[in-house]
Amino acid sequence: MKKLLQSALQRLLGFPRYLFVFSLFKIWTLRWDRREGDFHHFLAQLSPDARVLDIGANIGIMTALLAKRCPQGMVHAIEPIPDNYAALQRIVKYFKFTNVQLHRFALGAEKGELKMVMPEVQNVRMQGLSHAVHETITEYNEGQFYTVPQHRLDDLGAVTEAVSAIKIDVENFEYFVFAGGKEMLKRDRPLVYCELWANENRDKCFHLLRDELGYAIKVLQDGSLTDFDPKIHPQQNFFFV
Repeated sequence: MKKLLQSALQRLLGFPRYLFVFSLFKIWTLRWDRREGDFHHFLAQLSPDARVLDIGANIGIMTALLAKRCPQGMVHAIEPIPDNYAALQRIVKYFKFTNVQLHRFALGAEKGELKMVMPEVQNVRMQGLSHAVHETITEYNEGQFYTVPQHRLDDLGAVTEAVSAIKIDVENFEYFVFAGGKEMLKRDRPLVYCELWANENRDKCFHLLRDELGYAIKVLQDGSLTDFDPKIHPQQNFFFV
């Protein structure tokens, strides 16, 4: 039923308008979504003047909440998919944010181009599952394809001040983003919040951030952060502190 409704709305409104309306709806209702408790905890850690990277900004839902939380700071919203980026632009314009800088490219371990896909499931374009086409990512690989510029986090000249925090959601491509940003992570030591699937790429993220860079791996439990234990914590959302 949910997919039928989404498909109908995408056809009725047109895809660009659907993304904008859906983003507005989620921005206004996310505070009551119990599934987003981890993100709200992350949000609460940010000071009003924080410099935040929103990597995988998608259609601007979390970008908007980050911008509202950090009115004296700056949010760098990074989103490579053209349809998502257009919705992100509309959100920034709608709320008249002056503390958001938009970047239309992907991040990875090297500079170049990256093939990406926006999956389609039961005639529904799943913008939230857009991801890199890569041999380690084996799910949701049918849909609309794009070729986008790819940069390294360490090479971003637009990000000149120390980064306070990173929210990253790039659908199983996180390790490659971190690999291209090791110098920035060493230099600024930002708080990192991300979703990681239980697979080899997650193990690589743990090794890089914990073993190479000295981060502690935390999860939210009963309102506070605790050390991650894979035997008792089934979480996919992680805080690297």
